[in-house]
Amino acid sequence: MSQRKYFGTDGIRGTVGVWPINAEFMLRLGRALGAVLRQQGGSRRGVLIGKDTRVSGYMFEAALEAGLVSAGVDVRMLGPMPTPAVAFLTRSLRAEAGIVISASHNPHHDNGIKFFSAHGEKLSDAMEAAIEAEIDAPFVTVPSEQLGKARRIDDAVTRYAEFCKSTVAEDFNLNGLKIVLDCANGATYQVAPKVFAELGAEVVAIGDKPDGFNINRDVGSTHPQALQCAVLEQGADLGIAFDGDGDRVQMVDRHGVLADGDDLLYVIARAWQARGQLRGPVVGTLMSNYGLQQALEQLGVGLVRAQVGDRYVLQKLKEHDGVLGGETSGHILCLDRATTGDGIVSALAVLEALGGEDFATTRQGLRKLPQVMINVRADGAREALASEAVRQALADTEQALRGRGRVVLRASGTEPLVRVTVEGDDAGEVQQLAQGLADVVRSAAERS
Repeated sequence: MSQRKYFGTDGIRGTVGVWPINAEFMLRLGRALGAVLRQQGGSRRGVLIGKDTRVSGYMFEAALEAGLVSAGVDVRMLGPMPTPAVAFLTRSLRAEAGIVISASHNPHHDNGIKFFSAHGEKLSDAMEAAIEAEIDAPFVTVPSEQLGKARRIDDAVTRYAEFCKSTVAEDFNLNGLKIVLDCANGATYQVAPKVFAELGAEVVAIGDKPDGFNINRDVGSTHPQALQCAVLEQGADLGIAFDGDGDRVQMVDRHGVLADGDDLLYVIARAWQARGQLRGPVVGTLMSNYGLQQALEQLGVGLVRAQVGDRYVLQKLKEHDGVLGGETSGHILCLDRATTGDGIVSALAVLEALGGEDFATTRQGLRKLPQVMINVRADGAREALASEAVRQALADTEQALRGRGRVVLRASGTEPLVRVTVEGDDAGEVQQLAQGLADVVRSAAERS
C-alpha cells in the first residue's frame, strides 16, 4: 500500500477541491476504472454508483459517470445509499463493480471514493494498481457506437431494506420496542427507519434531515451524546447510531450508556457461541479492549488481533475461517450475512442475539479495563521505536502488566507520531505506566 499514489487503506479520500478530490480527477478515475474493466474482459453489466449526502456528491457522481461512459461502460446510479448497500447491490444486480462516493465519518468538506468488486468486496491491490496506472495515461474516449449508457435504479432503497431484513430469522421482530435511530444526517436516513419500523419497532429518528452540509455534525456514531440524550428523553428501550456512510454502528442502552464495537462483538459472540453458530475466533484489532479478550476467553472463544482497519479485520477472518470481527469504532463484520461492515445488519445481529433480554443486563459479562492512550508527536518519534531505551521501557511495562493488561506502541504511517496505549486493571497504575512510557519515547525522539 505504501507504493500507492492515490489509494490509501480505504479508497481515496481528502478535502473537496484539493487534488485529487476534484471533478477533473474523478472524470479521469471513472475512465480509468472503465478502461481496466474492458481490458480484463468485462461485459456490459456496468458499474453502480452510490453516495452519501454530501453536497459534493452531485459533482463527483456526474464526473465519474462521464468518465465511465467515455470508456464504454454502462452506469447505474443509486443515489444516497449506505456503503454496504452498494456492496450488496453490486452482487445482487450482477454489476462489474460498485463505487461509493463518501468520506465516511468525516465532515462535509471532505469526500472520497471506495470501490467494490463484482463480489461485493474491496478491490485487490492488483486492481487498484491497474486503475492508478490508467489514471495517469492519456484520456481516450471510445468510438461513439461503443459509449456506455447511464440510468437510475429507482427501487434501490427497497431492495436493500429487504436484504437487511433477510439477515435475521423469519420469526424475528421488534414488536414492543421503542428505538431511537441516529442516522448522522447521512446515507442511512431513508433506509434505516424503514427497516426497523417494518420489523415492528416504534422508531424515533434523529439525524435524518440531511442538507448536504450537516452530515456527521454533532450526530451519528462519532458524536453519540445526541443519541444518549434522545434515548433518555424518549424513554426508549435502546438507541442505534450510524456514521455518515452507514458502515459503522454504536448503540446506547435504556440508561443512556454507550456500547461501542467491543460491547457489540461481545453480545453477538456470547449468543452465537451458545447457539453453536460461531465459527473460528473473533477478530478484533490492536485497539480492542483487553477486557473483551478476557470475557471471550471465559466463553471459550479466542480473540485474534489485526491491524487497525476493517480491511485487515476481514483478512484475518478469512485466514482463520471466522465469521465475526470488528473494531472498537463500530465496524462490525458478520460474514455469515454480509461481505463488508454493515451498520444496519450489525445492529440487527445484536438485537437478534439479545433474544428479548435487556441490553444493559446482557453486557454485564464484559468488564472493560481502564485504557489510556497518549499521542507522542515529535520529529523522530517513529524512529524512536527502534531505540534501546524504548525497547527496554516497553519490556518493563509489559512485565509490570503481565497477565493483567497489555501495552501497544503504534507509529503513524503519515505523521511524526507514536500512539502509546496501556490497559490494565488498575486505573492509576495504567496512567502512570502510559505516561512513563510516553516520556521515554519523547526523550528518545528528541535525541534521534
